Amino acid sequence: MSTDLFFAAPARPDVPDDGRPATRTESGLYNTGVEAGRASAGEKRATETCAADAGEYGAAVTDSSTADTAARGAVITETAGAEQHSDHVSLRDLIDDRRVDAALSWLDDHAPHRIADELARMDAVHAGIAFRLLDKDRALAVFEELEPVDQQQILSGMRDQSFRELVEGMDPDDRARMLREAPATVAKKVLAGLSPRERRMTAALLGYPEGSVGRYMTPEVVALHRDLTVGQALRVVRAKGAHAETVYTLPVVDGGRRLTGVVEMRELVLSDPETMLTELVVTAPVFARATDAAEKAARLMRETNLINLPVVDSEDRLVGLLTIDDAVEVIEAADSEDVARQAGASPWSGHYMAAGVFQLARYRAMWLLLLLVAATLTVTVTDAFEATLAQAAHLALFIPLLIGAGGNAGAQAATSCVRALAVGEVRVSDLLKVIWRECRVGLVLGSMLAVVGMVIGAAFVGAQIALVVGITLVIICGWAATIGGTMPLLAKKLRIDPAVISAPMVTTLVDATGLVIYFTTAKLVLGI
Repeated sequence: MSTDLFFAAPARPDVPDDGRPATRTESGLYNTGVEAGRASAGEKRATETCAADAGEYGAAVTDSSTADTAARGAVITETAGAEQHSDHVSLRDLIDDRRVDAALSWLDDHAPHRIADELARMDAVHAGIAFRLLDKDRALAVFEELEPVDQQQILSGMRDQSFRELVEGMDPDDRARMLREAPATVAKKVLAGLSPRERRMTAALLGYPEGSVGRYMTPEVVALHRDLTVGQALRVVRAKGAHAETVYTLPVVDGGRRLTGVVEMRELVLSDPETMLTELVVTAPVFARATDAAEKAARLMRETNLINLPVVDSEDRLVGLLTIDDAVEVIEAADSEDVARQAGASPWSGHYMAAGVFQLARYRAMWLLLLLVAATLTVTVTDAFEATLAQAAHLALFIPLLIGAGGNAGAQAATSCVRALAVGEVRVSDLLKVIWRECRVGLVLGSMLAVVGMVIGAAFVGAQIALVVGITLVIICGWAATIGGTMPLLAKKLRIDPAVISAPMVTTLVDATGLVIYFTTAKLVLGI
């Protein structure tokens, strides 16, 4: 009989911190472990005021028992409008205003992912205060929705007991992902506070290469032996499924824990209990090895419409499952990195609204400096053709138009090819096909733009220079599209991330070469 791979036995607190209710201090911050009798004088006065108001309100209701329905309707309308307005108040505003009850109500009314997004927008102090208002179950659910950098921010403000209880309750794959980006001191503290079983699972995941499937898979899997009946399999799932991250996809293994197939929970539930598992199992299943790239495995799940992907070691022994939620996060992170690099910026983690001005500038400055240096090629080319410009000064009028059109054409081609590579529509072996395809696309686009460019040139400077502009547009667009489509494939062949071939880089290169094309064409057509 086969058992599940690993099991977590989390011991979670009844409240987020040390088991004592959270109260508010006079400074407006929320601390745990403060006795109810230590309520501030301001809070006592507020309570007495509320009681007095309640008494006056009761008398008012008695005195106004004969008031007309229209007046009561106006009060109800006004109250509803106030409630609707309060829905737009952010959690941080409620904490700043020291409105504990309203903050608790806000947390109760919003899903964990929405709360996590709000916490990511806050600084460490406000995020820590808001997190402590959550009960134990929602605290763990919200914590697992946070990005690793935000998780570290929350943990940094917690006491040792709460720290241990929170990380103990996390799924092993989520814990490993957080530790991957954590400082060494934080990682050491987390591992030291775990139970032996949780520490063993986390250490196993951290032992896999960076960016591999093993770092993202869950080891908490219910595996079924292939010789079981459906009834026996269901009993195994009922006994051990509570500790597994998912039971929708159940791997089937032999006596040596080698993967032989998978079976869906739906098949077990709908089949006769005496049916043998071998009659339902899908043999030769799609799987990934623990050392494979996580992005590759995640895109494989998308292509095959799987919600869980079995993960095996080098000897085909089952070691875990890559679940759909982790696959989505992998693809989102990869796409975010590609977008940043294509825009000429360094990829970074964290919430945009929580990042400082200088932090954002630091991630963009390096690429801008490199592009600025590369742009000196344009200055050099212009200087080299200074004599040509002196003989036909009107040529200078169309430099921005030409290099802009060429740069945009190259950027479009580069973006299209990077995307095609990412989703598997184009391979490195398609290099020659892509060159021929993009060259033709560029020539078609250049011909279209040339018609407009010649009309503009004829209107401003005459037919001869208009002809130069038209011919140059055709050549530049064809050249730019070819370069933009080719560079990502060449980068892939050289084992460089194709996204590094950013649109600004292609644009800068096309600017310099485009000027060479422009001035050379002008010399040939105008005879200067």
